[in-house]
Amino acid sequence: MIYGYIRVSTDRQTVENQRYEISEFCKRNNIMVEKWIEETISGTKEVDERKLGKLLKSLKKGDIMICAELSRLGRSLLMIMSILNVCMQKEAQVWTIKDGYRLGSDISSKVLAFAFGLSAEIERNLISQRTKEALARLKSEGIYIGRPRGAKSKEVKLTGKGELINRLLEQRVSKVRIAKRLGVHRSTLRRFLHEQ
Repeated sequence: MIYGYIRVSTDRQTVENQRYEISEFCKRNNIMVEKWIEETISGTKEVDERKLGKLLKSLKKGDIMICAELSRLGRSLLMIMSILNVCMQKEAQVWTIKDGYRLGSDISSKVLAFAFGLSAEIERNLISQRTKEALARLKSEGIYIGRPRGAKSKEVKLTGKGELINRLLEQRVSKVRIAKRLGVHRSTLRRFLHEQ
């Protein structure tokens, strides 16, 4: 079985970019994703609390999990390593597109996974540190970045879909189904309706 795994951290992010990358990769390699696993959840959440946990339990020998990059699996080196370890023990493969890795149960895959996971974590920490330092410097200079406090974004995920949502509500389609159909969390839909 070939799985496409997509994870975004917030409702504001979209799964479409990752889905497109995976689909294009599959076209180039003449393969097809048989099942998509999509979730909107922080990569710091425990694997068992995520759809990824269920996927890992169901993996069988020869299965392939394709994701945009290893960092989609988790936010820490230990988490990524434990996920890859489960896959390797089950003799399932993890293919990443941006990183270009095909990780299996061989020793070179294990070394590559470790090296990539370590470098990705170091890079995230460095980016975070540089961002915090830059923001602290700007704040000390009296410069504030971002939207003014209390101001709301003019564009949201459901901008332009109000007519469709109202039509579906008139047809007595549940808000949960509407949210699923539009690819958003039900709280995003609730907020959108409240602000209309």
